[in-house]
Amino acid sequence: MNISIGLADILLISPVIVLFLFSLIPLTTKVLNKNVEQSPATTLVVALMGLGIAAGLLILFGGSDQTIFNGQLLFDGLTKWAGLIAIVSAAAGIVLLYENPSTPYRQFSEIIFLALNSVAGMLILISAINLITVFIGLELMSLSLYLMTAMSQEQKLSKEAAIKYFVLGSIASAIFLYGVSFIFGSTNTVNTAELMQVAAQTIQADKLFLFGIIFVVIGFCFKVSIAPFHAWTPDVYQGAPTPITAFMATAIKTASFAAFLRIAATQVFQGSQNLVDVLQWLAVLTMTVGNVAALVQTNLKRTLAYSSVAHSGYIFIGLITVGLSANSAYSATAVVFYLLTYAVMSIGAFGILSMIEKSENDFVTVDGLAGFAKKQPALALCFTIFLISMAGLPPVLGFFGKLYLFGAAVSEGLIWLALWGILNSVIAVYYYLRPIVSMYMKPGDTDVSDNRLYASTIMVIASAIFIVVVGLFSGPLFTMIERSLS
Repeated sequence: MNISIGLADILLISPVIVLFLFSLIPLTTKVLNKNVEQSPATTLVVALMGLGIAAGLLILFGGSDQTIFNGQLLFDGLTKWAGLIAIVSAAAGIVLLYENPSTPYRQFSEIIFLALNSVAGMLILISAINLITVFIGLELMSLSLYLMTAMSQEQKLSKEAAIKYFVLGSIASAIFLYGVSFIFGSTNTVNTAELMQVAAQTIQADKLFLFGIIFVVIGFCFKVSIAPFHAWTPDVYQGAPTPITAFMATAIKTASFAAFLRIAATQVFQGSQNLVDVLQWLAVLTMTVGNVAALVQTNLKRTLAYSSVAHSGYIFIGLITVGLSANSAYSATAVVFYLLTYAVMSIGAFGILSMIEKSENDFVTVDGLAGFAKKQPALALCFTIFLISMAGLPPVLGFFGKLYLFGAAVSEGLIWLALWGILNSVIAVYYYLRPIVSMYMKPGDTDVSDNRLYASTIMVIASAIFIVVVGLFSGPLFTMIERSLS
């Protein structure tokens, strides 16, 4: 295929180019300095500058509904919003990395190189409308993350997490690619815009196409932790350094769900009621398994890992709604809005855990939060806001995220699925309240590991303010996203 590249292509892909070029700066500086690591603060500033410029370019050129490289990438409203969520989440994760004891500063340049290239992969994944390009973005994003996980100063669990994540992630990628081959064999295309015209009819007439769609869905289910393909999540979340866990739970999840959303938007699910039924039960299973498993956890990272599984189930309801909706803009907006909500909540929650950890081998438990409210009342209040928002209690942002998501499902007749979501949200209140009780009701002396964690503190407080303020005025933000996606 002959691909012509013009100025418009370069301008639209410029966020990815900027991220790659900025990722090279710390690494090149280190090589030219006889392999001596420069100041981590300088490296951090370079990384944040690269992410900031990429975000600015995405705002400037994204949302134009233009395709580049002969229809390989689409820069629409979904690319703009999901890309911004991923970039901001990655920036927050890098700030946590800078101030977390698990970070090997002798290799900080390498970590930043991997992180920025992982974000570049996310932007490719989010904007890709060709399934082969989706695979390229998926692998660039994932391979960088595997290495970041393994580079922790913690010598046992992080290595185990990296291997598990690599093996299961590779299996998921292979399953996805195998499904793509069947889709191409059945339709002679892997472009989602072209599939949208034929998918609903082809899935009824061609069993090989159905087989391919199932494999593609399974591949994404691995990536976004849909039960029963979620088994890697608690072990990897616990074993990875907390900032990397925050990176996975927010930026990676956003990019993966955005790509999954493009598959659902082809309306392929409308052609197979059996497939729709299976997907709905997977959503119910995911929510239930995540919340019930979280009830019995004492390690807070594992609790938040199972919570992440449950939230994937909530978002999956939105994906199913998009796949069944004739006018999917509202449902897609509900999904993007919830991805934004969950990203802010998770970054804040993992940020608190990162600040409490005193070494790379330290794990925060529910009882280990005893007395935190006495030592750090402002941070304890922030953590309370994050947990209440995750539980979906009003008037914070998490409540409105679920309201829009479940409302979209009800509007498409999926009332029973929305009821399962509400029931699971009620179950989740118990394990979200346990850390709050421990912080405020139990005597102890839990404190942050260092009172000089200024960047993490600012980020956590800003996240809490965002959740409260935007929660009170969520309507205008939702409308803004909906206009971009229409």
